[in-house]
Amino acid sequence: MNILITGASRGIGAAAYELLKSRGHNVVGHSTRGSADLIAGDLIDPEATSAVWSQSLERLGGHIDALVNNAGIYEAIAADASDTDWREGWQRTMQINVQAPADLSRLAVAHFKGVGGGRIVNVASRAGWRGDSPDHWHYAASKSALIGMTKTIARAYAADGIYAFAVAPGFTVSEMTEEYLKGRGGAAVVADIPLGRVANTDEVAEVIRWLATEAPASSTGSTIDVNGASYVR
Repeated sequence: MNILITGASRGIGAAAYELLKSRGHNVVGHSTRGSADLIAGDLIDPEATSAVWSQSLERLGGHIDALVNNAGIYEAIAADASDTDWREGWQRTMQINVQAPADLSRLAVAHFKGVGGGRIVNVASRAGWRGDSPDHWHYAASKSALIGMTKTIARAYAADGIYAFAVAPGFTVSEMTEEYLKGRGGAAVVADIPLGRVANTDEVAEVIRWLATEAPASSTGSTIDVNGASYVR
């Protein structure tokens, strides 16, 4: 399969990128700055998504089978921040966590309609179901939006052979959460997880791989939780 994954330079994205490649798939990865292997694109720029898509399409010979929207940010903004900082924090998070995946998904749907179908996997979060810390209203809201978007795409385009899924990790050991985990205190975080530990990036990557390549069509619209039973729906 030909697969595009955003945010592939670290954490969950890097793990999924390497796993998919190791299973024989043709994978194009993206990161903000890019590298010898990864396409560059700062998703805070509304024009970046179309550039990332077109470059990925070129690298993959004009055909993409699956899009993995993994890129995202997790930045704190206190409720008592200045009005300017508050709004800027929300706008940045919504642009990167919601608008960019929406723009890429729109391009993917149009492409998939012309090639007989495809898959979209959106990396959401446990926060999209149960909320997050007092400094992360915007993050929780963005991940709720991503889950809602996934369901809408699934319902709208299943008849076209276009399937949409989400994965919702809880706390995961990665560069994105390491500092936050230390700030909260690792023991307190683990105490809230019945499994007794946070997830690792390889576990989330395996779910992404399955959804992007093997999950049955009838499971379209579903969200797979990877949170050690810390939130059970």
